[in-house]
Parts: sequence; C-alpha cells; structure tokens
Amino acid sequence: MNDEIQQRLKWIKLYQETNNAGLVCLRCGISRPTLRKWWSRYQEQGLDGLKSLSKKPHSSPNQKMSPELEAKILVLRKSRNLGARRIQSELLRNEQIKLGLATIHKVLKKHQVDPIVIYRRKPDFKRYSKPIPGERVQMDTCKIAPNLYQYTAIDDCTRYRVLRLYKRRSATNTIDFVESVIEEMPFPIQRFQTDRGTEFFAEKVQKLLMRYKIKFRPNKPASPHLNGKVERSQKTDKAEFYATVDLESEDIHEQLSEWQHYYNWERPHSAHNGNTPIERYFEVSEQTPFSDEIEGFYQADHERVQLSNYRRDLEIAKLKRSL
Repeated sequence: MNDEIQQRLKWIKLYQETNNAGLVCLRCGISRPTLRKWWSRYQEQGLDGLKSLSKKPHSSPNQKMSPELEAKILVLRKSRNLGARRIQSELLRNEQIKLGLATIHKVLKKHQVDPIVIYRRKPDFKRYSKPIPGERVQMDTCKIAPNLYQYTAIDDCTRYRVLRLYKRRSATNTIDFVESVIEEMPFPIQRFQTDRGTEFFAEKVQKLLMRYKIKFRPNKPASPHLNGKVERSQKTDKAEFYATVDLESEDIHEQLSEWQHYYNWERPHSAHNGNTPIERYFEVSEQTPFSDEIEGFYQADHERVQLSNYRRDLEIAKLKRSL
C-alpha cells in the first residue's frame, strides 16, 4: 500500500469514527468535495477505489498526428532536406494541414531522423540588408529544365519577389521581365543589381532602365556572393516549388504566380523573424520615398551603357574620363 492510499484511508477511518465531515476536513486540510469523492469510491470499490486513476483521456478526437501524416513529414525531410519550419509551410501550402513546430520536431525525433545538411557561408562574407524598399533589387536567371528559364527579382530590403518563366534568356525577355517587375513591385525601384549575364547588358535593356530612371549596377566578375539573396531564393524555388509541380503542365505559369503570391504574402521569412515580405514592407513603408523623389536622385549624366566584358568596359571608361 503506497503513501497516497494510506493517507486517504486515514481520512476515511476518521470520518467513520466521527461522522463529521467538517471536522475531518479541518484536521486533514482537505475540501469537502475531496472527502466526498474518496468516501464514495471507497464504498464502491474498497481499497482499490483509493488508488489514483490515470488522467490520460480514453480517446483523443482532436489529435492531429496519424501514421499517414508522419509519413508525409518524413518524406519532406528525407527527400528534400527540409527543416521543421519549411515542412510546416509545405504542409500548410499544399495540404492545408496546420501543425506546430513542436509537433513536427516530435515526429522527427521519434524516427531519429538525421539533421539537415547546412551549407555554411564563408566567414568573410558579411550579411547586409538595405534599409529602404526598392533601393536595390537583385535580378538573376536560372535554368529550371531544357528550354525553361526562371527570371527572378528580389528586393534587398523586404525580400519581395517577382518571378517569370521563359523559354530562353534573351534581351527581349529581359525587357518583358523588367516591365513586370516595375509594375508588380509595391514600391518604386532605384537600381537593379545583376550578374554579368549578356541578357542584362543588351543596349535596349539598359536604355529601358534609363527611360525609367533606374540605375543599372552589375556585379564585378566572380562575385556571386553579392547577389546572394536572389541566388538563395532560387534555391528555395527549386526545393519548395519545382519539386512539387509538373514542369510540363499547361498551367505551370499560373502555378508559379500562385507560388509568388504565397512567398510574398504568406510564407514566413527567417530574415524577418518570421514575418512575410509584405509585412516587412508595411513596417518600413513610411520610410519609402515616392517616385518623384527617386527621379530627383537619378543623375542621367552619370549613367552610361555598360559592356558585359568587364576589363574592356573599364578601359573605355578610363579613356572617356581622360578626354
């Protein structure tokens, strides 16, 4: 007989001797409902009725986890190397299943899943972020499949993005994409930053930016880290979007548009402490200058058509300055 049963048995015996519930409660420091409960159980079951019962419910109708859902979590982790937060986003976006991070961690721990592979940045690369929306928009292209290329533009401050798919990289497609970015970004753009892809250096592309009074600022050669935000976001596209869709689908462009909206309006971003890009924009919207102010910053005399050949472009610039 354990201590709990012995204590409750003392209450019962004292009550049997005195037949005074108030006296028993006063001496033993218990309430009348407590005495009433154990007296009732003792009468029905004897000493067995004084044992503590399990508080675990007989059934859990609201329990969300199931073997099928566990399997989905494990597939997302093992096949796509997604962390708990990304698994949470994928289940919500594709399955309309809302789970807490603790629940997902519990499943991963239960199945002893290996930690995700983390690729560390070089220590000499310092993380930065522009304070004003539109101050710098990184633009890049990546090959998704044969004859299928994604153009990506991401704002350095808010991480707000615009995405498009084209059959090839070309100046014509770049112009079409730039027009889309200017139209869809919720703030005016001051400069575009790109790598040295020839699709960005076409004269008609740069002339278009000059007409819109947007600065063209390509990176130096062998400097992919300077375009790190757009590079990283394209990696996210491949892991979280293209891994879940049929690239030959007729509505692939519509699906990409839905993914773009989800990324900008619903997907939590670790760089913003879990806020979405649009929420970050609302936080700093009052600091964002209007279009007429930005046009005033633009100095047309300082802009020129640049060449994709970096060394040749530097030589020409030096000659112009010496004249």
